[in-house]
Amino acid sequence: MAPIEIRARELPRSYWIAGLLGVYSCVIAASPSPVTAAAWSASLTAILLALWTLQTVSRWLWCFFFAALLLPPLPFAIGNSGPHVGVAVAGLGLVCGALRLSEWRLKRSLLAFAMAVFFLVLLCSSSLAMFYSGLDVAAGSLMRALLFGIPVYVFFYSAYGPGLPTHEDKFCGARRLYWFGLLSALFACVDFYYQFPAPAGYGPQFIWLDSGVYRRAQGLFYEASTLGNMCAFFLVMIAVALLRGRSDRRPVSRWALCLGAPVFFAALVLSYSRASLLNLFAALGALLYLERARIRIGRLVAIAVSCLAAGSLAAWQFFPEVAWGYWERVTHSQSLFSQPESVLSGRVASWQAIGTFLAAHPWHAILGIGYKTLPYSDFIGQTTVADNMYLSLLVETGIAGLAVFLLLNFAILRTAWRAARRDDARSSFFGSWMFCFWIGQLFQMMSGDLLTYWRVLPLYFWVLAMAAS
Repeated sequence: MAPIEIRARELPRSYWIAGLLGVYSCVIAASPSPVTAAAWSASLTAILLALWTLQTVSRWLWCFFFAALLLPPLPFAIGNSGPHVGVAVAGLGLVCGALRLSEWRLKRSLLAFAMAVFFLVLLCSSSLAMFYSGLDVAAGSLMRALLFGIPVYVFFYSAYGPGLPTHEDKFCGARRLYWFGLLSALFACVDFYYQFPAPAGYGPQFIWLDSGVYRRAQGLFYEASTLGNMCAFFLVMIAVALLRGRSDRRPVSRWALCLGAPVFFAALVLSYSRASLLNLFAALGALLYLERARIRIGRLVAIAVSCLAAGSLAAWQFFPEVAWGYWERVTHSQSLFSQPESVLSGRVASWQAIGTFLAAHPWHAILGIGYKTLPYSDFIGQTTVADNMYLSLLVETGIAGLAVFLLLNFAILRTAWRAARRDDARSSFFGSWMFCFWIGQLFQMMSGDLLTYWRVLPLYFWVLAMAAS
């Protein structure tokens, strides 16, 4: 009779997981105080959410976009506006990319080269910030350079990494972005109407009217200009989508586009951002040139006028005094040459201070004084906000940094233009969207530091990745 062999049966992995969760629950239940129990529970929840996020290739990306557009900063005194959940989600994205290194397919391109070099320039300039302005300012400079690294990583991950979507997923992703953005703009309108308490940190931007003083619409962002910039981005998308031929697919249906246009434009008006309006008009002009061969000018004008009129009517219906004040603010811009300081909201004095410093110390224009040091250091004699992307990069990163930035802008437009000229409907849609919007960005950069908009730049660079891929 053959001997009977008895083997110990291995427990399934789910049993071990259930046992560990049970032990952890006992630890939480035995906590000496509710605060300690809440801390242990939050840690467990964070671990489970992190594991859930890392299960698929693109889940972290959409969690990041959701957090960036629809979640406020946390109420802790760290940085200007407090820490944000989006940074932690971006960290999970780094882990996700590291776990899938074999799926990366990097390609040589001018766009990838310019983007990587410009990011390195920003990182290196932080060392100059420490030399000229001290450790605290240098730490802030490094953090802002790393925040710009988030949209850079989103671009590489989506264009050359495991996050490269299929053709069908591209439109699905654009649809998600559209609804995220629409909810964010809708909340901004409601927030302005009821004047909810501001998020943990915000830029003190107000509107003085006869009926009182109101905080400008900013939604869940740090400042109103970020909201206006995002609204211009999606209004350009709406214009590009509505101009598609009947046989071409759109990421969002016509009725959804017509529903969203008034909301985005009303939020742009309530943000009181004239530069964002200039961005939109420049982008529509670029779209008119781009599509001149296959569309009627009347159709484009009709679409633009309809969207703007609907948004203006919505703003006028609910906020008549605010809409009239914004209209006066826009028409006052005609006095740019006679009253430049008034029209540009004090920017001329800041530009003069920077120009005086560069004229007295021209050697600092070679390498700069450190990225994002002007608002926090008095190295030039005073703290100042440049509110001009080109001028701030010249004095903070030098001629080299500005030259690489201009190369990056050229590469973005070149890539988007080539994608817009392709026969593939999806690539041409993303290319047209990015090309027209970035033309508007070049104008808005004259009155704003758009590289600090780290919560919306990843959206733009994702669209750029869809065009580049």
